[in-house]
Amino acid sequence: MSSIAEIKSNAEQKMKKSLDALKADLGKIRTGRAYPGLIDHVTVDYYGQEMPIPKVANVSVIDSRTLGVTPWEKKLVSAVEKAIRDSGLGLNPVSQGDVVRVPMPALTEERRRDLIKVVRGEGETAKVAIRNLRRDANTGLKDLLKEKIVSEDQERRAQDDVQKLTDKHISEVDKALAAKEVDLMAI
Repeated sequence: MSSIAEIKSNAEQKMKKSLDALKADLGKIRTGRAYPGLIDHVTVDYYGQEMPIPKVANVSVIDSRTLGVTPWEKKLVSAVEKAIRDSGLGLNPVSQGDVVRVPMPALTEERRRDLIKVVRGEGETAKVAIRNLRRDANTGLKDLLKEKIVSEDQERRAQDDVQKLTDKHISEVDKALAAKEVDLMAI
């Protein structure tokens, strides 16, 4: 059976991983330059299974404003093109033979606002993940209380500590989002 310290430590590690994942995702959202990481999270239907594009195609930078996506199977070209177009990233891919060219749109005010919506969506996903970890930790603490391994006071104090961890990580998410929004709006 786990202890209060193990539950808190486990929750903190997982919350940190959620925050790190958010920062990695935000790093992929750049302003106007072509970089392969932009479409890492876009999925395409591959034999009935949703697969990220880098798992079914070679993604390269053709020039500073254009990505090239070369699917490993010719029949995937149209599926990859459609997946990128429907990704919500505001990209308009064009297939040329067995290569899908993805030109980066100029960063208009509207495009910047669209990217900020994407950033906020990523932030909300991270916050939900952190709150779910809080719930899991609190459930573990309640189980310890039920099995009379800890007292009610110990369980309540531990829940307060878990809440403080949650608040700390959510404020870190907010800071990361605010910094990225400032970065996106800078011309």
